[in-house]
Amino acid sequence: MSVEQPLWRALTGYRLLSAAYAAGLCVLAYDHYVRPYLAVGFVALLVVWTLATATRTVSAARCGYPFLVCELTIALTGIVLTRFTETMARVESGINTLPSIWSAGAVLGFAIKGGWRWAAGASVLVGVANLVERGAPSRDTVHNVLLVCVASIAIGYVVEVARASERTLARALQIEAATRERERLARDIHDGVLQVLAMVQRRGSSLGGEAAELGRLAGEQEVALRALVSGGPPPLPAPAAAYAAQAVAGPGPEPHGAAGGPGAVEPGEPYDLRKLLARHAGALVTFSEPGTPVLLAPETARELAAAVGAALDNVRQHAGADARTWILLEDEPDAVLVTVRDDGPGIPAGRLATAEAEGRMGVALSIRGRLRDLGGTAELVSVPGQGTEVEMRVPKDG
Repeated sequence: MSVEQPLWRALTGYRLLSAAYAAGLCVLAYDHYVRPYLAVGFVALLVVWTLATATRTVSAARCGYPFLVCELTIALTGIVLTRFTETMARVESGINTLPSIWSAGAVLGFAIKGGWRWAAGASVLVGVANLVERGAPSRDTVHNVLLVCVASIAIGYVVEVARASERTLARALQIEAATRERERLARDIHDGVLQVLAMVQRRGSSLGGEAAELGRLAGEQEVALRALVSGGPPPLPAPAAAYAAQAVAGPGPEPHGAAGGPGAVEPGEPYDLRKLLARHAGALVTFSEPGTPVLLAPETARELAAAVGAALDNVRQHAGADARTWILLEDEPDAVLVTVRDDGPGIPAGRLATAEAEGRMGVALSIRGRLRDLGGTAELVSVPGQGTEVEMRVPKDG
């Protein structure tokens, strides 16, 4: 709901109450009018107008400037008409005008609709009408005019600030959504294209000959793509961009729960996370699981399994092909905990920050980014020479 919507509702209530107040004053002052038919006729018109247009001030869309001009015209007419319905003695004594406080509603409408400039213009017109009605300025007249003017300008200014804040908030939400989408695409690219390019570069360099040139080109594309993923300016050449788009649009690497493959996550009912993680078990990977199903929402299970796959990719890449890995799945009352531990050389202090600065987002995006989006956490503990442990925790309602 817009921040100005409560102001429109308040204005609607104010118009109704102030119209009733003006009618009550007309009844009490009936015996003092020199032209009672004129006073009663105007107040009756004011009440009918207010009731008939009660729904016009419930929102900015329904309250247009032509309506506000009509509203202000009625208020100005009633103020000036007071001079012809009261005795001069009562007019000079500062008696209430025929519309009384109802006229302030027209000024407030301009303030909410158009801001402080429109409010200032409307309040000046009301002030001029009061001076014409009284014949000469008095302390009470000036006081009332200034009160309406200051209040309407202040409300108009607040409305303008609120609208600017709404626009800023909407822009911030758009940027946040775009950033999250970029991180999601970056994770998919890291899990697919970058891993393939890195493998081609290593294999090409080891084979030599024409394969070495292919590896060199793959390495260049990997650098360019990492720069793009991390927010850098260099665009991808057309072939590589098409390959990246195909990889991102696809179901993702099969080991992470590819659609249609064994252990794929189907949309709908909760999925047993054990089935996804068990696929990683092998000669060098030990998987320990509870004896009962560990059920998670399909998207949560897929993302958590993908984060585990990213952790295993890091082990193979940095700890070596012979490193042993242990995966421990724990089903807690309010969360699911997955721990990936290896016996590799560990990560030197500051290496993760350096890798992220270089565009290598394996931990920052593929692991921590996924867990953050799921409402969980990822903690990494590494001691040089004693291996690395990644602990991923996801709430069951995530």
